[in-house]
Amino acid sequence: MGMEQIRRWESGALAHAVNDPFGQGPLPWLRGSENYFDDTGHVVPWYVDMEAGRGRPGPGGAHGSGPRTADDVHRQIKGFTSTPSVAPGEAIDFRITVDPPQRFGVDVYRIGHYGGDGASKITNSPRLSGIVQPPPLTADRTVSCHHWWLSWRLQIPSYWRLGAYVAVLTTEDGYRSHIPFTVRDNHPADLLLVLPDVTWQAYNLYPEDGRTGASLYHAWDAEGRLLGERDAAVTISFDRPYAGAGLPLHVGHAYDFIRWAERYGYDLAYADTRDLHAGRVDPTRYRGLVFPGHDEYWSVPMRRAVERARDLGTSLVFLSANTMYWRVELAPSPAGPDRLLTCRKRQGPGRSALWRESSAPEQELIGIQYAGRVPEPHPLVVRNADHWLWEATGAREGDELPGMVAGEADRYFPRTTLPEHTRRILLAHSPYTDSEGVTRHQETSLYQAPSGAMVFAAGTFAWSPALDRPGHVDERIQRATANLLDRMCKRD
Repeated sequence: MGMEQIRRWESGALAHAVNDPFGQGPLPWLRGSENYFDDTGHVVPWYVDMEAGRGRPGPGGAHGSGPRTADDVHRQIKGFTSTPSVAPGEAIDFRITVDPPQRFGVDVYRIGHYGGDGASKITNSPRLSGIVQPPPLTADRTVSCHHWWLSWRLQIPSYWRLGAYVAVLTTEDGYRSHIPFTVRDNHPADLLLVLPDVTWQAYNLYPEDGRTGASLYHAWDAEGRLLGERDAAVTISFDRPYAGAGLPLHVGHAYDFIRWAERYGYDLAYADTRDLHAGRVDPTRYRGLVFPGHDEYWSVPMRRAVERARDLGTSLVFLSANTMYWRVELAPSPAGPDRLLTCRKRQGPGRSALWRESSAPEQELIGIQYAGRVPEPHPLVVRNADHWLWEATGAREGDELPGMVAGEADRYFPRTTLPEHTRRILLAHSPYTDSEGVTRHQETSLYQAPSGAMVFAAGTFAWSPALDRPGHVDERIQRATANLLDRMCKRD
């Protein structure tokens, strides 16, 4: 298999580039200084060069052109965690394969503003002995690495801050991969940030090797051709690394929000969608729940927990589009609970797995619902500019915010039931052209439930990147988001 073919598959780029027009390469989470000092004292560039670094590395594992990203064919270094999230005082296990066997290290970073750098190094492992773990197990299209041996156990100190973390794995000969995880707690806070790990896994094509990898969207045939949704997996496992560089496909959307929110001092707690599913967090302990990125796959317990929170007065913020589109089930694997994700979509007998086709359309919770893909970015057109959301933004009625309708879009469906509300308003009504050349519309929605909870839905993939991603920042979106969160948090 040629290296060009491997590069085409990195992190699902071939399969899903249309879904995320905001990519910054393999490391969308850290910026600032272009270099850092590794634990051997050598200067190592942050950004993995996908084209370079094919020869021998320099001293300390750093190649002249920088670290090299691990791939899913050679598995130079790849890994995953035993649990998606962990509380201070608990331990998290890392299962890592290294080929060829050699020593490696793990640097652990917390995502945040940190003076504009985007993350801060919290700790690092000792030098560890890497082994070649057994090949992934496959059954039908389900791929699992639950049988891999434990490589490193990280005890989370009680003083660690809650948040989104990334473990950076680096071999002695200069290959690098990543493992995201969350440190959570159930203490009250103004806002609970819910990271969409269920949707992240739905898109995970690991291993992108042209043979065995599968997601809920794609799989391979015997000739190494990428097959579509009808031939994809029905059940996938969390017991495996993420493809390519080891970060989920849409992870940057969440990190954009985190950097911005921490810069302005919002009181955040953190959880994953599987925490909601399992009842590990009580969402009613927060003034608002924030869903910062593409959050397409929801289980029944997830939806019930969020509906209950709204009905008891907790506000909801959906900063993307195509939210809660597919209904899924979670089941245990040999490694633990909620490690298998099933979504039958339209395969086999039974009802469709679309929420809107199962007598519970997503608009009944969100206020709008998925309308379709946006092939090219279009402006977001401001509507009801005298509303408090647009206060101090400078936005006027009909103003166009360039590039703010992108990726995918939501709108109001007149023939679909609306949620019970005391007030409701549309804050954007934006024409765009779909892939067939037909003019469609994106909308941004806000309603107030009888409990007093506010429910905001951005209706576009471009909202979170507009908060803090270079090349996509829009000060009007920043101000509007602050207006929304400040009102939820009762800030002056």
